[in-house]
Amino acid sequence: MTRKLLTFDLDNTLWDVDSVIITAENTMRTWLREHVPEVVALYENKGIVEIRAQVVADHPDLKHNLSRLRTLIVQRSIEACGYSSTEAERLALGAFEVFMDGRHKVQYFDGALEVLDHLATRYTLAALSNGNADIARLGLDRYFSFSCSAAEVGRSKPAPDMFLAALQKSGIHASNAAHIGDHLQDDVAGAQAVGMHTVWVNLKAIERPADTAAPSAEIQRLRALPATLDKLFS
Repeated sequence: MTRKLLTFDLDNTLWDVDSVIITAENTMRTWLREHVPEVVALYENKGIVEIRAQVVADHPDLKHNLSRLRTLIVQRSIEACGYSSTEAERLALGAFEVFMDGRHKVQYFDGALEVLDHLATRYTLAALSNGNADIARLGLDRYFSFSCSAAEVGRSKPAPDMFLAALQKSGIHASNAAHIGDHLQDDVAGAQAVGMHTVWVNLKAIERPADTAAPSAEIQRLRALPATLDKLFS
């Protein structure tokens, strides 16, 4: 039997990312309030917005590296409070580690882990993310053979780079691969452009806009994925 590859988006496909980021941000601000109390005022008076815009302008190369971008924004914020660049970098790295700890405290959607456990016995699984979730830190490396991120390949979905990197790593042709994700542009259109099958994870049961690409299949609950893939590859 020909091997099949399944690539998964992570944020908002396997868990709700908005609530995770909000909690992680709040935890980081609490840490900053204790270690660099001066910088908290920048967050409260929106001064951080200007600093972020300047960092993005100064480092367009970091557009796809969210971890480095976030760390540098925090560092610049601390420097703006009169700290040396060396001390600001040290504190920023500490703050970022607190953020990342919270960023990996996710609540999986119903059936997510059970479905991954089942599919990992039948397919080669890979994670493709524009974000900075670490599958090893999450313990998901017991399901996924490998991962590709925007920071690693230098481009974010829907650019073809990440999808092509996954196909190359797996040695599996696009016709024998399916990408599973929640975003119609980043996931569905991006994967279709390189010839992969697509499964739109539409957990909120929204109506697909007429101007978006139709996925190969659609699911409104993750537990429906195995049967959907059986039909897709039959």
